Amino acid sequence: MRVQADREACIQAGNCVMVAADVFDQDDDGIVVVLDEDVEPSGEVADRVREAVKLCPSSALSLAED
Repeated sequence: MRVQADREACIQAGNCVMVAADVFDQDDDGIVVVLDEDVEPSGEVADRVREAVKLCPSSALSLAED
């Protein structure tokens, strides 16, 4: 599973950061940033990432299954 963020679709809600701050951050403009796109989340982190994807109001986040 890989986390993908569409920065053009992001509306700066910050739900992703509230749910999974170890995976997501926001830049100075409030746009989502995936902290390490090369890391595949697993276990509890993967559960929080799935929750963040589900909570994103602009559908800017997605998961790509390997």
